[in-house]
Amino acid sequence: MRTFKALVVEETSEDTFERSIQEWPMDQLPDHDVLINVKYSSLNYKDALSATGNKGVTRTFPHIPGIDAAGIVEESAHTHLRPGDKVLVTGYDLGQNTSGGFGQYIRVPEKWVVPLPKKLSLQESMLLGTAGLTAAIGVHHLQHNEVQPENGPILVTGASGGVGTMAIGILSKLGYKVTAATGKMDRKDLLKSLGAETVIHRDEVQDQSQRPLLSSRWNGVIDTVGGLMLDTALRQTNLHGTVACCGNVLGHELNTNVYPFILRGVILAGIDSGNCKMSLRKKMWDLLADEWKPGNMKEIMRECSLEELDHEISKILEGRQVGRVVVDLND
Repeated sequence: MRTFKALVVEETSEDTFERSIQEWPMDQLPDHDVLINVKYSSLNYKDALSATGNKGVTRTFPHIPGIDAAGIVEESAHTHLRPGDKVLVTGYDLGQNTSGGFGQYIRVPEKWVVPLPKKLSLQESMLLGTAGLTAAIGVHHLQHNEVQPENGPILVTGASGGVGTMAIGILSKLGYKVTAATGKMDRKDLLKSLGAETVIHRDEVQDQSQRPLLSSRWNGVIDTVGGLMLDTALRQTNLHGTVACCGNVLGHELNTNVYPFILRGVILAGIDSGNCKMSLRKKMWDLLADEWKPGNMKEIMRECSLEELDHEISKILEGRQVGRVVVDLND
């Protein structure tokens, strides 16, 4: 019986979960039409939730997490995806209820698969991963709504996290002046090296006064945390600015008012990188491989093996993760 190495999460008793490295049977993969030999994956917060048994992310166990995967096509029922092609998969149901990128093989629907852009390596694609795609869609929203670099600074919240660091890199490369908000002020020099012009403590973007509008500070915002910080950012955004949001670390509820929208024309744009249209997905990956490719990418990357991944999962759940963790699945 053919097997492959994977990080497997098992429910050992009710609401008790254990992670271990196992040889997983190939015939346990779902019956989809593209088989990919995974070379690299990356660690995201959603992966950590799945790896600890969060039933809101993953319903049934045992399970292999990993919402990102990059590798080489081994089998395909489609002529445009041939054995030997380098590809990547991010989002959709991968790593949630479909066996994911923390295993050396995945079997997925053809419509999930993106050919690897020529200017990206497999490793670089996973350094970017869902975080890079999410940040890119946020920047796309700003540009679509004509938020121009010369009109003022862009606020990035949760700046030391995966999406935050990617957003800083992309925005600064495109000429925007970035203000990075973080609770990890010891990472100030790192954030500046990635392209942030200014680094502020996140408390500056957590106003509890309930005033409907605050002094205008931001031309646009990439918000990765939600809650009070998103509400504050909306109330601080300039006339005709755009706030793109993708996170809920500070809470899924948004308690705000209509004045930023009806008096300043602020646009609130949601970022759904998991299920975005393939046309947008391919456009974003092509840009990330070329003119939007963040500089100093290696400064925010740590590489680990499957055996080392358990420690990194604990770190991201404890809020100690900075930048991106790339998982090397090569033998």
